[in-house]
Amino acid sequence: MFRVSPLKRVFAQVWKQGHGSQCCLGVAGPRRIHSCSVLGAKNPSSKHKNIRCVIFDMGGVILPNPLGVFQEFEVSNNLPEGTLLSVIKDRGDKGAWALLEKGAYTSSEFVEHFGQECSEKVGYNVNVSDLLPKFHYNPSVKPHPQIIDLIQCVRAEGFLTALLTNNWLIHPTHSFLPLDRSLFDVIIESAVVKCRKPDPRIYEICLKQLRMNPQQAVFLDDIGINLKSAKQLGIDTIKVTNPDQAVQDLEKLLGLSLQGYLKGTISVPERLRFSRENLTTYLTESLNLPHPGTLPHIRLFKHGMSNPTFYLKFGDNELVLRKKPPGKLLPSAHAVDREFRVMKAMEEQHVPVPPMLGMCDDTSVLGTEFYVMGLVPGVLYLDALLPNKSDNERHNIYTAMIDALCKIHSVDIGKANLDSFGKKDNYMKRNFSRWMKQYENSKTEEIPAMNEIIKWISENLPEKGTTTVVHGDFRLDNLIYSDKSDDVLAVIDWELSTLGDPLSDLATCCFMYYVPSRLPILPGLSDVALTQYGIPSIDQILTQYCSTRNIPPIENWNFYVIYTFFRFAAILQGVYKRATVGQSTNTQAESTGKYVKLLAQLGVQLINNPKRKPQAPSLSEFPVGRRAFSTSASSGYRQTPISPQQHQPGANSPNLVKSPMPLFVASLSPRVQGLHEQVKEFVSEHVLPLEPVFLQHLTSDKRWTPFEPVEKLKVKAKQEGLWNLFMPLNIDTGAQYGAGLTNVEYTFLCELMGTTQLAPEVFNCSAPDTGNMEVLVKYGTEDQKKKWLTPLLDGTIRSCFAMTEPQVASSDATNIESSIVRDGNHFVINGRKWWTSGAMDPRCRICIFMGKTNPKGPKHAQQSMILVPMDTEGVNILRPLTVFGYDDAPVGHGELVFQDVRVPVENLLLGEGRGFEIAQGRLGPGRIHHCMRLIGMAERALSLMITRSSNRVAFGKPLSEQGLVQAAIAESRIDIDQARLLVLKAAHMMDTVGNKAAAGEIAMIKVVAPNMAARVIDRAIQIHGGAGLSSDFPLASMYSWARILRLADGPDEVHLQTVAKLERKKHR
Repeated sequence: MFRVSPLKRVFAQVWKQGHGSQCCLGVAGPRRIHSCSVLGAKNPSSKHKNIRCVIFDMGGVILPNPLGVFQEFEVSNNLPEGTLLSVIKDRGDKGAWALLEKGAYTSSEFVEHFGQECSEKVGYNVNVSDLLPKFHYNPSVKPHPQIIDLIQCVRAEGFLTALLTNNWLIHPTHSFLPLDRSLFDVIIESAVVKCRKPDPRIYEICLKQLRMNPQQAVFLDDIGINLKSAKQLGIDTIKVTNPDQAVQDLEKLLGLSLQGYLKGTISVPERLRFSRENLTTYLTESLNLPHPGTLPHIRLFKHGMSNPTFYLKFGDNELVLRKKPPGKLLPSAHAVDREFRVMKAMEEQHVPVPPMLGMCDDTSVLGTEFYVMGLVPGVLYLDALLPNKSDNERHNIYTAMIDALCKIHSVDIGKANLDSFGKKDNYMKRNFSRWMKQYENSKTEEIPAMNEIIKWISENLPEKGTTTVVHGDFRLDNLIYSDKSDDVLAVIDWELSTLGDPLSDLATCCFMYYVPSRLPILPGLSDVALTQYGIPSIDQILTQYCSTRNIPPIENWNFYVIYTFFRFAAILQGVYKRATVGQSTNTQAESTGKYVKLLAQLGVQLINNPKRKPQAPSLSEFPVGRRAFSTSASSGYRQTPISPQQHQPGANSPNLVKSPMPLFVASLSPRVQGLHEQVKEFVSEHVLPLEPVFLQHLTSDKRWTPFEPVEKLKVKAKQEGLWNLFMPLNIDTGAQYGAGLTNVEYTFLCELMGTTQLAPEVFNCSAPDTGNMEVLVKYGTEDQKKKWLTPLLDGTIRSCFAMTEPQVASSDATNIESSIVRDGNHFVINGRKWWTSGAMDPRCRICIFMGKTNPKGPKHAQQSMILVPMDTEGVNILRPLTVFGYDDAPVGHGELVFQDVRVPVENLLLGEGRGFEIAQGRLGPGRIHHCMRLIGMAERALSLMITRSSNRVAFGKPLSEQGLVQAAIAESRIDIDQARLLVLKAAHMMDTVGNKAAAGEIAMIKVVAPNMAARVIDRAIQIHGGAGLSSDFPLASMYSWARILRLADGPDEVHLQTVAKLERKKHR
């Protein structure tokens, strides 16, 4: 997240989410940061301790009051001022406006009836057909930025947020809600729940979905009668007259600062607060910044455990302030004055650092010493593997890191006026003595491994060494890179800088090469196949450093690495000790002390085996200090990447990495959690709102043409790095073609895509293209990849897969009758195929065709696969096939005839007789993708089921209170969770033991998932009644897909046979 805190949160990786946060002491503009937890989320700080959620009205609170639109309409239609509001009030709950807001009227019905009401009011005909469009397309109907800022601040403090609005339906499945839905945990719309404010029922519905009592909520609205109704239920209320007043009143109620939101920051806790007036005086008088007329907004960067670091918004200036923490401190710790001095000197010597604005040592100003610097926009890489970067980019980023370090070590100490910054002799001995004292002062128990490593260091201290400026904590995640290049813009966290041995800096930088990727507090690279990622090896790093600085090779390198193990362990001990006395700004710092033993043990391993990288012991001995939500204590952090050798089918090597199987999103790596949040937001904000528009597209004369809004979203998804997420790491070992995810990591993202038919294509993760791309990656030649894989990966073309034939039972691939006959430099293809998904798409350019090249050969060596361009003469599309009446335009399922189709021999995949082998390799991953999406589909069906049953009343009570409905909900949850666990197991096995060894699990999920989804969707349809069968809801289409997938990629019976065979084999 935001990495603005200093060295002693070396191990703050425990709490970081994501891998590439845009920031550096703050960033103006969008930030690619995604977090599912914040400081204080479990116990929000509030003067009203009971309040846990904030409920917002839309019009008049978040959006401008609708009276402005009414007045504009009245002026343009020559109506007396106040006509519309008068009609609405006079007609009350039986009027057209109220019926529109309760979902009883469609837009067209509203226009008719409201027009009549207005005409009766003024005595002449009034046409109101353009009233609602004035809301829908009015550029002035935009959220108040102060309120959006307020909502974000509220969420950052851990409060739930809800939107409770009287609005209307634009379309049966699409409402007027021009807001970012991800800002709210719960959204209650009158037109959806069929009742409107001030009806008490709508507040009760909101509270029920929030799972809160009235006393735990506060409600903001601009209409007194709505507030009165809420107050009668026991809800705290705030009447909104303008945005600024709303912010101030909520701040007063909650006792929090709720302005100046910056992702990664929280309201400043009481113990860290200081005088804004004094700060304003300093900024204006000492730094000569213009006074904006208001006090600065101040927020605390939530990650970090040493010097508190604050984000300041002072007029147009965005600044960062770092200060010593309050309380009794260890000697020489938290030296912000030294940090400022060296950074200012580095700035003058053209070393990349943030702009340094001023240092204040007058403790009467803010209570402790502090300094102020400017913001540096850029990207901070928290994951050493640099996901979503190309091999070349990774190499350049690491090279730039070492170049930046060399710049620091090449600074002329005298020219930088840093001669007095530290002693120039015996640095390692003095530094060791210093950390020994720090460790002894913060020690809470005897640690034998620490005693052993301390003894070894004291006996092996280098006698000589050069002296340069040393950063003290130089690491990849203390560097801010340009988001447009691989240049380092700023080196941050200089708290431990001094004059000393530059190799200590280099060892700190390279520490990640000596710790394993599964280490929760600081995932490293020691067990990663670096060549697969384009990351330089440790030898290459050392060579670059020595060459750039023109020094000889380093002979005693291991000493510096072992010393770094000791120093980091000592730092952790200090973090732990400070947490026990309440001086840490991070509430989770206490748990990090438990890793002191682990680092010390790794250091001792290197002492005993200097040529072997340390191996971490079982991490179950070192809990993080909170529930890990998984079967493994190391869950929640990056999965260990698996080498290609470990991925070989049937691999049974004792060195095979047995990564823990993640069960929840929280047990994924920070980077994948970030991707999950991105995909979730993208689907919610951009894809789901397109469903009603897509429905209109399907009933138009352009239904067999690409849906333009999806094409635009593809561009956006690609720009945000949400592209080709499906390509598994066991196929794409160097992440050359995809996002570098394992199958089990992609499972969680694919589930989100399954919630709507449009999502997979948006992310270039839709069948049959995914399977075809995997085939080309695994089996294609370089020429085939260049011609067909590249445009498929770019999303500029689509493809199809022709295997199933109408004349034979194609569930047995050996039955395939289509022929592929060699004729000189060509193959001649003849055959009839159907259920060729994607063939109807006008963008379909290539077909992977399966046929027989040797009908008399061995049973599983008769078939071959070949690439057939769709514009080849003799390829004829007969018709689109339908499923329960759905033809799935514009992609479709085609029936095709291939008549004397000639393609070059170079189009053959892998070789003659290898088709069955390719088919098995292709269908395994494809089957699991289908199952992942089915789980997402079932989750949405369950959500629709609950919403519908909560909002519909029959026989005097909501459907959700009927016993049979409750049983349907409970059984659906059980079904979904069981299926998900089995899918996760299959994906995990594919990652760890290979697809062949996971064949049984893949077969199981291919039976379980479609049947499960069909049951859940069927229950949802039943609860929706006739509406569930209509196109107003996605359930009918979802049911058809669930039923299709009991046949697609092999019928249930074939997979059951596979499972039975494997079970029988176990008992032989």
